[in-house]
Amino acid sequence: MARTIAQDYDQKRLKILSVAAEVFAREGIARASMSEVAKSGGISKANIYHYYDSKDALVFDILDNYLSKLQDRVCNLNFTDLTAEEQLTLLAQEFLFAYEGMDHEHKIQTEGLPLLSEEKQKTLKSYQRKMIDVVSDILKKASPDYFLRNKNHLRETTMSVFGMLNWFYMWNPNANKEARISYAAMIAKLTLGGIKSF
Repeated sequence: MARTIAQDYDQKRLKILSVAAEVFAREGIARASMSEVAKSGGISKANIYHYYDSKDALVFDILDNYLSKLQDRVCNLNFTDLTAEEQLTLLAQEFLFAYEGMDHEHKIQTEGLPLLSEEKQKTLKSYQRKMIDVVSDILKKASPDYFLRNKNHLRETTMSVFGMLNWFYMWNPNANKEARISYAAMIAKLTLGGIKSF
């Protein structure tokens, strides 16, 4: 007879992910142990292993849960009838809103990805690539002639947008909604204005 799944299975899994992300961000993934995750979450180590058979599996699920939801959030925005500046502003806002409360998950991406198998990295990078493509598409539509003349600049400009988003995340973790909206508008103006100046 198949084992039934407890009604609170997903709730417990998400708690483990949240606690583990905090521990991994604080201690570093390589140094942190499953015992530390259990202690910090007030749950048994055996209970964690009921959900995850290894630290790698836990790291993957943290990042998969975070990046897949972030991708869905920013890739499903409705840009109908919006100018390029309005599109980039809306997209930047959504990123900054999504980052709020996700500091630990965001922080462990850089360390966590290389620790995973090639197949798992491919899955996570596919989420990142789709989000990068959304930004690139807006930029190309905003200034098609510029990027036709300077094809190598598209990636550089796209990643500069993410650099500005990450700067805000790093240095303004307690920013309110109004500050995030204001900075999103600045990102759009700086980026598109900069392109037009060339």
